[in-house]
Amino acid sequence: MPLILGTNSIKDTGFDVANSLRFNDGSSDSLQRSMATATSRRKFTISMWIKKCSNSTGGEQVLFHTWVDSNNRVQIGFQSNNKLQIRNRTSGSDNEFNSDMVFRDTNAWYHIVVQIDSTNGTQANRVRVYVNGNQITGSGSLDSVLNLDYSITSSHTNYIGQYGGVGNFFDGYMTEVVYLDGQSLDATSFGEFDEDSGIWKPIDVSGLTFGTNGFYLDFENSGSLGADVSGNGNNFTVNNLTSIDQTTDTPTNNGCTLNPLLVPISYPVTFADGNLKTASQSSTGRFQAISSIGASSGKWYAEFKLDSGTTFHTIGVATEDSISSASVLVQNSNNYLGQGSSLSYIYYGHDGDVWSNGSISSGFGSTTSVGDIIGVAMDLDNNYLYFSVNGTFQNSGDPTSGATGTGGVSIPSDKIYFFAVGDLATGSFNGTTCNFGSPAFTISSGNSDGNSKGNFEYAVPSGYFALCTSNLAEHG
Repeated sequence: MPLILGTNSIKDTGFDVANSLRFNDGSSDSLQRSMATATSRRKFTISMWIKKCSNSTGGEQVLFHTWVDSNNRVQIGFQSNNKLQIRNRTSGSDNEFNSDMVFRDTNAWYHIVVQIDSTNGTQANRVRVYVNGNQITGSGSLDSVLNLDYSITSSHTNYIGQYGGVGNFFDGYMTEVVYLDGQSLDATSFGEFDEDSGIWKPIDVSGLTFGTNGFYLDFENSGSLGADVSGNGNNFTVNNLTSIDQTTDTPTNNGCTLNPLLVPISYPVTFADGNLKTASQSSTGRFQAISSIGASSGKWYAEFKLDSGTTFHTIGVATEDSISSASVLVQNSNNYLGQGSSLSYIYYGHDGDVWSNGSISSGFGSTTSVGDIIGVAMDLDNNYLYFSVNGTFQNSGDPTSGATGTGGVSIPSDKIYFFAVGDLATGSFNGTTCNFGSPAFTISSGNSDGNSKGNFEYAVPSGYFALCTSNLAEHG
């Protein structure tokens, strides 16, 4: 089951990646630049860290593309079968590498390195592809031609996140994008295995030799998201990307999102903005969605903005029991969060009620309107749940009250809890945007947790933290 728990965390990474860029395929997000003549058309390396937000069932998702013309191009991306493909077309002739590995995980970071050296006398060493530090296998003829000239010539355009300026946009997060012109290096030049956890992690690449056409995009400059920090000044132009798309969800601090792999089969919902927004629903039934990260201890805070609809939003938490239950979430049910024996606990803003595992606390808090922000403070050390509306905790709740649980909702102990959103309506769609610390909506004030993590609209209660892997390693 594709979930993230504390064991997926690294307490001390050694080298921290500060930012990533969030690409939304529905907004046609991408970067591009016109390139000069490459130092070498036969020897180069591409390295990038990516976190997918959707699987490529409807077509390609392109990560990197060079476009000379329709008969001369290079591309790296995921095919409709979710396998990685590297393709070179020169003078209308195609050569490809198609991975055996299938990339289905939408909750974890992948590090992809494509090492090219067509001058190598050993065929197997002309194209080497690494994922999270390990070389992967594949099929195709890309390595069959000695001294193959790749279509990286003068007067071509490089694209990040789309195919040749016409489509097949990437949907997900991307960071530490490196292109080495004239250098053929393996994955150890870009990452290493953590001594304690064995997890593959980034290292500092600023000292590499990038070559004339080389670049290094770290996305740390919110005013110039396409800035090349290699020293070459090979800056990219951004298309439809703004400062709100700069995130702190990175391979050294994996952020919480909604989990697109766990939604009801009969009443599915689609996500957008880095799997932080419930964007649409293909049926008139009630939907539910849970977070990609769960916790069994610690204190966690998140905010949920009511985007659209008639405020029939359901906001709260669900246990791991509800994920495997026959009554909600994965199954063909029309249940809503908080109903029956689903072990979920939600704030229903339409009338201010709280539903706790099927029981109703009427008049718990105030009613809500579209545009309001519901805060959820989850205390898993004392087993209480608190709800706020636009910064004010309801039912005179005090998230810092500890074992007394003043104004809180009692929840069972010894469970793994996930933040959850849903819709109580059956004839209309009620959309929500989640903020687990890296918001997809504009924050007017800005508040971080006690570890200086996250960016929230309202003050984070003392002792509570954004749900991300670095905080989990310390507090989960």
